Order: sequence, then structure tokens, then C-alpha cells
Amino acid sequence: MNTAIALQALAVEVQDNTAIVTINRPEVLNALNRMVLEELGQVFQSLLQEASVKGVILTGAGSKAFVAGADISEIRNLEAGEALGFSAYGQQLFAMIENFPKPVVAVINGFALGGGCELAMACHLRIAAENARFGQPEVNLGLIAGYGGTQRLPRLIGKTKALELLLTGDVIDAVQALQLGLVNAVVPADQALGAAQALLAKCYQKAPLALAYTIEAVNAALNPELNGYQIEATNFARATSSADGKEGTAAFLEKRKPVFTGN
Repeated sequence: MNTAIALQALAVEVQDNTAIVTINRPEVLNALNRMVLEELGQVFQSLLQEASVKGVILTGAGSKAFVAGADISEIRNLEAGEALGFSAYGQQLFAMIENFPKPVVAVINGFALGGGCELAMACHLRIAAENARFGQPEVNLGLIAGYGGTQRLPRLIGKTKALELLLTGDVIDAVQALQLGLVNAVVPADQALGAAQALLAKCYQKAPLALAYTIEAVNAALNPELNGYQIEATNFARATSSADGKEGTAAFLEKRKPVFTGN
């Protein structure tokens, strides 16, 4: 990773082709503020250019929280125009994570509330520790979700249950999140990081371009402004004509393991 990036709110470590990005503000339960958002943008832009990094794990420091929410002190005095920019900035960042061409796994190691739940939902996959808690409690403060929560939550768990959580501000536990389809798995807290690494290890056995094309096509399926079928067909053609596509099909017919190069 670009060592020129000086980080104050994040910690980044690369292990076995995986960048582990930790929001490092445990004293405030890793609450999102402007610095966290700016550094997340810088880190993901840098990781995009790192060929050795094949995937990302996003988590929070400590044992209590992934991200307990946005920093309310930055929100309480915003005027309408400022609030619009505040929301748009977060939405753009989370969209970048959602559309990142390498798999991004959230390890939710505690509270994921408000902006924290929104950040987790922007990741491609989610592993929850048994102590994880999820919710969009903005209505309790006279606010609403502003970083995509009203859009991604219905897509992930359906409109009916999403509206219940958004209108009541209720917080659910990890088992409920799994039952609703909000997370991929629930594991003991000390196994959450390992479970995410194992999930990414499976992905790394596949062709990198195929992973990127799949992420793009699935995201298009949930975007009413895009023709998902057209994007799927285009990406199918791109994958089929790629060197990895040729290698994968040849290996299948020759009954051997493919060797993918990312081309």
C-alpha cells in the first residue's frame, strides 16, 4: 500500500493478499467522523492500485463496536445545505466501497448502528461476531439514515422488515441479522477475522476479473437506472474473451486446476 498516506483514524495491515482496514477510534466506539470518511476514501483508492491486494477486510478496533454510528457532534448544527453535502459525501464513499472490484468483507465485531450499519451494508459480504448488534436508530434523534441506509436495507432484507427497523429504531442481534439475510454468517468473536479470511481465500482461487465483473453485474441488478441484463451480457463477453476465461474453460476440459493471472 502507498506508504505516503498518513493515517490517524485507521490502521491498515496487509496479510496474504488481504488488506485488513481497521477503524481505530475505540474510545468513541469507532464513530464515523469526517476524518474517518476521508481516510477510508484515501485507503480504498490506494488499495485499488495495489496488485498484490486481492481483497479487503473492514472492521473496528476493540471488542465493543464495528462502528457505533456517526459522530453526532458533527451533525447537530448542520444547516440544510451542509447536511445535503454531508449525506452526499458519505453516499459517494460507500458507493465506492460497494463497487470496489475486489471483494470487501465486513467483520462486525460489536455495534453496527446508524452509519456503522450503513458501512457494513456497503461491503460485499458480512461476517458477524456473536456479540454484534445492528440497527438504524436515527429516528430516535429526529433524523433519518443519510449514507444509504434507506436504500440498501430494503434491498438486503426486504421492504417490510426494513421499514420496521427504520421506523422504530430497533436494534437486532447477530442471530436475527442472519435470519433476515443481513449477514452471511455468525461466529464466535475470536473466530470472526479468521472466518472472513477463509471466505476471501475461496474467492482468491477464482479469476480476479470474473470477481470484478460479477460484483458489477450484481450491483447493477439493484440499480433501477441500469440495465442489469445488458451489463451481465457485456461482462460475460468480457470474461469469456479474457485470458483467464480461456484458461478456466481449457482447464475444465483438460481436467486440471486453472492458473489465473488476472488478465
